[in-house]
Amino acid sequence: MAATIYYDSDADLSALKGKTIAILGYGSQGHAHAQNLRDSGCNVVVAELKDTDNYEAAVKAGFQPVSIEEAVKQGDVIVITLPDELQGKIFASMIRPNLVKGNILVATHGFNVHYGQFDIPAGVSAIMIAPKGPGHLVRAEYVRGGGVPCLIALGPNAGEAEKKIGLAYAKGIGGTRAGVIETTFAEETETDLFGEQAVLCGGVSALIQAGFETLVEAGYQPEMAYFECMHEMKLIVDLFYQGGLSYMRYSVSNTAEYGDYTRGPRVINEETKKEMKKILTEIQNGQFARDWLLENQVGAPAFHRARAQHHDHLIEVVGKRLRKLMSWIDSKEF
Repeated sequence: MAATIYYDSDADLSALKGKTIAILGYGSQGHAHAQNLRDSGCNVVVAELKDTDNYEAAVKAGFQPVSIEEAVKQGDVIVITLPDELQGKIFASMIRPNLVKGNILVATHGFNVHYGQFDIPAGVSAIMIAPKGPGHLVRAEYVRGGGVPCLIALGPNAGEAEKKIGLAYAKGIGGTRAGVIETTFAEETETDLFGEQAVLCGGVSALIQAGFETLVEAGYQPEMAYFECMHEMKLIVDLFYQGGLSYMRYSVSNTAEYGDYTRGPRVINEETKKEMKKILTEIQNGQFARDWLLENQVGAPAFHRARAQHHDHLIEVVGKRLRKLMSWIDSKEF
């Protein structure tokens, strides 16, 4: 069944007239939402911690940031753009005590609503507006006159009135210029986590690293392995981005295309798909969410240990050196 998609003509910004929109967090998504909504004529208040880079960025953009508690008190529409792992605690201690009947919570990702981390009181509703792109792109496309596609979903206590608010909000950040796809909190959360873990971050990172290690262990120079398994990935992904798998296969050599068809399924095979299905089950039954939230409750030691180990992997050391040779790359070294 085809998705329901909403455009500019389906949304009315007047639904936000007289309402204050509180953006909690001025990070990747928050800065874009706040600026786009303000430029669309909406009344926006920003919450951010003093003495942080995000606070200074908000001030530079012309906002006067306040505390989360104060922003929630001022807001009719409260938008949560904070990191997933912090939202539950902040909701309980700073947001919920200041909510009043008629408030609308806007999530930019469904994680905490879907996994029951928010105790949403009666009279308060929750919706989701999730741009399918990073905040800098949401802002840049809006300024250009375009927009980034968004997802919309209705959560607890939300109905048609809240949907109108959600579509108006999506229009305010430019989403209806591109299209707003109707979904559910469960579908957005579960597909998003699966994509991150099995393909976009976990899957691709593991594949690149395993390919690099295979070549180096076979005696090839790490520099050659880096170029073939990491550097050239961007060329392929750009082709995916422009025209999907078919365009990539059209653009590469016949040799590469033949290798794709005959060798690719030996690497990503039915055993891989079995593991993917296990990962999806862990997402659906809440095991991954429980693992991640418990990890954070004890200070995330395993997370930080893994981050340090991967940061020092040979592929990172070699890559940092090689990127210095390529002046056209806007290198980001950590």
